[in-house]
Amino acid sequence: MLAGEAYASDMTTARTATRRATRESVASQLLGWDHLEWWVGDARAMAAWLCSGFGFEIVAHAGPETGRSDRVSYVLAQGDVRFVVTAGLSSDSEVSRHVLLHGDGVRNLAWRVDDASRALELAERSGAAVIAEPATESGESGSVTTAAIATYGETRHVFVDRSRWAGVWGPGFDAERLPPTAAGRVVGLVSIDHVVGNVEEGRLDEWVAWYEEVLGFEVLRHFGADQISTQYSALRSTVVHNGAGIVMPINEPAPGLRRSQITEYLESFGGPGVQHIALATPSIVTAVAAMVERGVRFLDMPPTYYEDARLRCAEFDLPWSTLERLGIEVDKDVGGYLLQIFSEMVTDRPTVFIEIIQREGATGFGEGNFKALFEAIEREQARRGNL
Repeated sequence: MLAGEAYASDMTTARTATRRATRESVASQLLGWDHLEWWVGDARAMAAWLCSGFGFEIVAHAGPETGRSDRVSYVLAQGDVRFVVTAGLSSDSEVSRHVLLHGDGVRNLAWRVDDASRALELAERSGAAVIAEPATESGESGSVTTAAIATYGETRHVFVDRSRWAGVWGPGFDAERLPPTAAGRVVGLVSIDHVVGNVEEGRLDEWVAWYEEVLGFEVLRHFGADQISTQYSALRSTVVHNGAGIVMPINEPAPGLRRSQITEYLESFGGPGVQHIALATPSIVTAVAAMVERGVRFLDMPPTYYEDARLRCAEFDLPWSTLERLGIEVDKDVGGYLLQIFSEMVTDRPTVFIEIIQREGATGFGEGNFKALFEAIEREQARRGNL
């Protein structure tokens, strides 16, 4: 970059920072993840799979027994992670129609706020499409207020204010006659590290700008097609965040010799949507060993991967034989290292999967593992005949 270009870039960055500092944004209202809501064909079966395989516990339920006639939902908890798994109860249900088009997947990305009306007002003022006006549901334990806006595809961002609620989850849910806790060792997932979305080719920059200008998010980092590519396919990715724990990478396919994993997703899901959820743990070896015992399958890394990883990360004292046996990947950056692993698809269509991650100072996303990971994904694509 030339000196003049660098100066112009610095001035643009300064003006952007000043504008955001003086303008109240949606990003500044967000307290963290409230929950992710899955819309599926069979909520009982999906909830059972996430509990038996990934160690979640069902803590609340809603359905006809609690006064909701059109859908059934189970609330799953582990650490600070909350999944709501929802299925429609008739063929003309909004949930059922969504599942018919997209298959099982994550529909709602919900954030905790102190004031859902204020968050929606700020979003609408900046150009967000309002899907649901602020609505308050009340029950014996208080009230919960929600509002929603549209994001990529049919995905929704939901603002959730629980400041006046003292119960288990929310009005219309109870904790009676819940399924028993699944047998198995404790997994130990503690939080949502990041949530990744896939969008159409050519629309990545548009959605990044939307998160910046409409919601007040900032770009954390960008990966070009030259950084995320294999012999056959490539993708581009930009990570946006609110500066307070909500991190959202967004991917788009890039031209390649064959069909990329992002293209496969878009075709299988029927448009943009959530590709994977990264869940953090303080002990990935313990977590993965428990999940393997519970029946979860992860992508395989070739032995040559660990030869390279030992050299790249030789300064860290790691249980290399255990990592290799379990298929856990290693990467580092200036802050430290991270350990990560990726499940096979958790839905019938090749769309959604789960990442498990342990951070030991590193703030990256496993850039050193990109090539090995995407080659592993391509091997799965080839098995399905979709490469």
